[in-house]
Amino acid sequence: MTKSEETVIEEPEQWKEQGNIAFKEGEWDKAIVCYSKAIKASKADNSDKAVYLKNRAAAFLKKLEYQKAYDDCSAALEISPNDPKALFRRCQALDNLERYEEAYRDARQVLSVDPANKAIQPVLQRLHQIVQQRLTENAQTSNKVKQMCEIVFDMEAENEKRETAIKNLVVLSRERAGAEMMFNEGVVPRVVRLLKFEKKDEIIINAIRVISELCLNNVTRTKDVISEAGMPWFLEVLNSPKEDQVNAAQYCIQTILNALSGMENKPDSKPDPEKVAENKVLIDTLLSCLLYSTTSRIISGLARNAVLELITRNVHYTALDWAERLVEIKGLQRLMEVASELQEYKYESAMEVTDSTRTIVSVCLARIYENMYYDQAKERYLNNVSEFVKDKLLTPDIESKVRVVVAMTTLLLGPLDIGNTVLAKEGIMEMILVMAGTDDVLQQKVACECIIAAASKKDKVKAIISQGVNILKKLYQSKDDGIRVRALVGLCKLGSSGGTDASIRPFAEGSTAKLAEACRRFLINPSKDQDMRRWAVEGLSYLTLDADVKEKLIEDRKAIQSMMELARSGNQSAVYGVVTTLVNLANAYDKQEVIPEMIELAKFAKHHIPQDHELDDPDFVNKRLEVLAKEGVTSALVALSKTESANSKELISRVFNALCSLQDLRGIVVQQGGAKVLLKMALDGTDKGKKQAAQALARIGITINPEVAFPGQRCLEVVRPLLTLLHCECSGLENFEALLALCNLAGMNETVRKRIVKEGGVPKIESYMYEEHEMLRRAATQVITNLAMSEEVVQIYEAGNDRAKFLVLLCGEEDVDTVKAAAGALAIMTSTSKKICKKVFEASTWHDSLRIILANDDKDIQHRGVAVVCNMMQSSKEVAERLADTDIIEILLALTMVKDEEVDRTKIREIAMEALKAAEQWKLLKKAENEDSDVE
Repeated sequence: MTKSEETVIEEPEQWKEQGNIAFKEGEWDKAIVCYSKAIKASKADNSDKAVYLKNRAAAFLKKLEYQKAYDDCSAALEISPNDPKALFRRCQALDNLERYEEAYRDARQVLSVDPANKAIQPVLQRLHQIVQQRLTENAQTSNKVKQMCEIVFDMEAENEKRETAIKNLVVLSRERAGAEMMFNEGVVPRVVRLLKFEKKDEIIINAIRVISELCLNNVTRTKDVISEAGMPWFLEVLNSPKEDQVNAAQYCIQTILNALSGMENKPDSKPDPEKVAENKVLIDTLLSCLLYSTTSRIISGLARNAVLELITRNVHYTALDWAERLVEIKGLQRLMEVASELQEYKYESAMEVTDSTRTIVSVCLARIYENMYYDQAKERYLNNVSEFVKDKLLTPDIESKVRVVVAMTTLLLGPLDIGNTVLAKEGIMEMILVMAGTDDVLQQKVACECIIAAASKKDKVKAIISQGVNILKKLYQSKDDGIRVRALVGLCKLGSSGGTDASIRPFAEGSTAKLAEACRRFLINPSKDQDMRRWAVEGLSYLTLDADVKEKLIEDRKAIQSMMELARSGNQSAVYGVVTTLVNLANAYDKQEVIPEMIELAKFAKHHIPQDHELDDPDFVNKRLEVLAKEGVTSALVALSKTESANSKELISRVFNALCSLQDLRGIVVQQGGAKVLLKMALDGTDKGKKQAAQALARIGITINPEVAFPGQRCLEVVRPLLTLLHCECSGLENFEALLALCNLAGMNETVRKRIVKEGGVPKIESYMYEEHEMLRRAATQVITNLAMSEEVVQIYEAGNDRAKFLVLLCGEEDVDTVKAAAGALAIMTSTSKKICKKVFEASTWHDSLRIILANDDKDIQHRGVAVVCNMMQSSKEVAERLADTDIIEILLALTMVKDEEVDRTKIREIAMEALKAAEQWKLLKKAENEDSDVE
């Protein structure tokens, strides 16, 4: 609607009329806008306003937005109680929201106020059956809950029976009725008391899961659970050295935060601003408790990691937007204290940390810094960090200085800009180099790690090469393996500063190969601990930018197997090294597009021109990918994908996508759980990472049956990532692969087709039907053919638009497959819609298009063409007459006389006969024959 039209319409009644027109044409969004303006323009709660509300509810029902439809109907009923239409529409909304008892109540009310309403009777009958069935099930569920509770909370009962009973309670708590009954039975305080004495791990973990299920998507119950259990209880159950218990408690706390904020346990879930505002005090309290527990001296290392991951997940502006509040309450100092902790310093007051803690806290610090999107916020962040460093350096003991360097390393792994800024302060770099030159093993170790982290930018690399190479070489002669491997990684990082450019080598010829061999020895040596091997892989992650090193490493099965074993351990500190090495082996990094003209210009200007290595040709890369797949790289990537680092997830997505570029490897990726991981990464992470994961999913969806690749709910969840590839910023190949995968998905079932429509897929797909590229145009048309089986898509095509007209025009294309797809879509739609049968005539070339598909040499196209004409002929006399005014009937007669006995030809003859029978019923066949005799 144009602005000029808006200025003309002032009265709500006029807006309602515009809304009604849009509704009849199937333009639900436009109708909602018009009805909304009518509601806004209404000055009083009168019967007219009630009409506007229930009309908007009808549009929301068409868009499957049932909660909004319910809200509008409820508002209309407050103005006009017992309005049958409003009650009926609210009944429909409640029915789809699975609130069957309330829907049944409304259905009965409709019948009482409008006894002649025939439409409500079958609905009432169906809802009555559902409600009766639920009453029976509730009675059974109530008995089960009581029986299971008696067994679980009886400490004298057999452990095996109690374990089975608590598992049954978890299952029952996932049902609405079961959860309500459990809560009413006082399960929460009983679980709290139970876990004070319970010793069996299986019972403890499942008891925590019961509490999680009670809180899931239910704000009221969640608040009651917090009130009855108390927040300290959740931190107590989280505080365990056992990973399964920590995971269960972490999930439980996240479920509570989700319930209070309206989020879900999905990567792309966003909070509900109204819920967040309503529960702000409680959310702040929960997050503050988590923050203060990060520096607790009485929690386990695993529990500390879980707390840090919870903060990381919820602090971002796309989640609970808590970053600025965290900085405000001096939370950065607490995180920096965790970042500075060393396992080597073991006092009674020391914090317990794991090998992964430093990596996890670096990701947390980086996530918080991402939210400092204006200069003052960044300055506050830097001031907090600088204050921590200053306080530590004011203390004269060497331990404080060591802790500062460790914290610096963590910063350089996370918010790099902050790390580099602090590193540039006067005396910091000199202090690190002095530490590296001492004889104290711990000082050497932390200084070495900081030098490695600092050598991330080319300007820093030059400075460190000039100052630190000799120190690193000296440290490499150390008798301590921990010092040697770190010095080795430092040398590897400095030696790889030329990247993939085969013409740049900072060190002498052959040095890279020697460094790689040294890393290999640490990696494959079974006597070395996991930390040593992790550092060795990090060294290889830098060296494998060199194609010679890649080829040598891929042929070394023992080294590859050791790397996979390290990856499967799930050690978060090993993620970067392993994944970066895999990215390099797969050549899955971004490659700058080489334009011949620019190369010539660079030569003329005497600029350096990067050179690709011959061992990075596609044949060598594909061979490396096949080796990695056979050695179990997918299972390794699945283990590593648990990281909270968005950058690491992007690297993992790149490797997956490289594997999926080879058709033969896609089955292995699916078999080893890759599709499930890719789905999560396609919805959460960096833009590039999400795109890489989505493309990998598309490639899987092209060659593997979607029912196998994406079983159950996953076939619905994969729709959104695939649709993100239908964007002008994506490459033609990404567009094409996404369309092919969507085509396969659309052929699965009606539920998937509805999801594609709901996600706004139809206009996105259709935009590629207008592309000049033949393959994109064909693929898009094929998707629409499969979508045409959906009633909702047919309704879209019935509305006031040129969609059906364009399908008719596509039937005149030169590409056989495009014509086949367009004719197929028309055949499906015309079989169910009389409106579309009429809309065929809107195309000026409709006659030529129908002749093309009827007389086509391709039997499939001809079959579809005959079906289209038959559907049109049967739809109405008006349509049939227009067909009879042309030579279409003669073509049909000719098709019935074809003597070919092939099955396809027989079907064509049969459908042509049906079309002629329809013409005969409309008394048009005789007319056509008379016209023929006149011509003669």
